[in-house]
Amino acid sequence: MTTRISRRSTLLGVASVLASPTLLRAQSQDAFPQSEEAISTQLPVRRNVSSFSKQDWQDHFDELGVGCMLADITSRAVHYWGPDGTYKLYPSSVPMSEELTKRGYTEVVRKAENPSWTPTASMRERDPNLPVRMEGGDPGNPLGTRAMYLSWPAYLVHGTHDTRKIGRQSSSGCIGLYNQHVEELYPLVQIGTKVRLL
Repeated sequence: MTTRISRRSTLLGVASVLASPTLLRAQSQDAFPQSEEAISTQLPVRRNVSSFSKQDWQDHFDELGVGCMLADITSRAVHYWGPDGTYKLYPSSVPMSEELTKRGYTEVVRKAENPSWTPTASMRERDPNLPVRMEGGDPGNPLGTRAMYLSWPAYLVHGTHDTRKIGRQSSSGCIGLYNQHVEELYPLVQIGTKVRLL
């Protein structure tokens, strides 16, 4: 008995052979490690369902103005309301400790695409191996692809290339977002946007 090999069965066979390494990689533990180095001395935090609860801007601001942003440090989320009431919600990273955390009202005073990074003196004191400056666009730059500078010196809302940091206490005071989220938020946020860190 002879078996006819059709063009369709040949293509399916080739496709399955080519897909095998991809499927094996997807199933490997490397893609989703069960253990990883701690980002800080703090234990990893469990994800908080409340971080995805919608908030009302009127609970935090007197008016929308050119827009308002709430960085909820407890739930690790950033809430944004545009001047027309548009609402956005993003998971975020937050400061590593209470001593690095600043709370209160501020505003966006400057914005930058592919920002350069200059570690503060206290950061370099904690880690002398940090560079004096890192140019924007460098994959090691902790500010990611976009940054929104607050009126408080050295405090920003910015992206990050290290996606492990989101949802964790992992920053030196800033609020971090996934790069794709900060790139979505960046054109919406105007200079003068009111910001509350809660």
